[in-house]
Amino acid sequence: MAIIAPGTPVPELVLRREDGSTLTNADLAGRTVVLVFYPFAFSQVCTDQLQIYDEVLGEITADGVEIYAVSTDASCSQTAFRERLGVSIPQLSDFEPKGAAARALGAYFEPGGMTNRAIVVLRDGIVAWSWEGETPGELPGVNLVFDGLAAAAALGPAARL
Repeated sequence: MAIIAPGTPVPELVLRREDGSTLTNADLAGRTVVLVFYPFAFSQVCTDQLQIYDEVLGEITADGVEIYAVSTDASCSQTAFRERLGVSIPQLSDFEPKGAAARALGAYFEPGGMTNRAIVVLRDGIVAWSWEGETPGELPGVNLVFDGLAAAAALGPAARL
């Protein structure tokens, strides 16, 4: 399955936050959200990616944008990974049912049973921009996040609830 196309309404999502609460479609209303899919906590490329993104986190979130790192790891592994890296980007677990959100967004790497390296920018419940790596080992530069945010901004202001 290919990565979800811009302009598509966001399919039903349920992702688990580190504190055990869930992020669902209702949480997306009136917001711009960047979902950064990565294959596994503690792998080298994932480590590099999150550290690079964390260095410019203030620029990414300056206009109220929310960014989350998403993998099929359990929340406890993600928390340990985030803490070990010393990064602030919140983690969302797509652990159970395994990869359900990644599959819905076209960011699941079936041969490996994990999320692929992908970025999906959501704006007010619509996919504003999406990118998927050719392989899970590809390191996407932070410029891709900014490309996605520019596409979301071009859609105009998000609805305010």
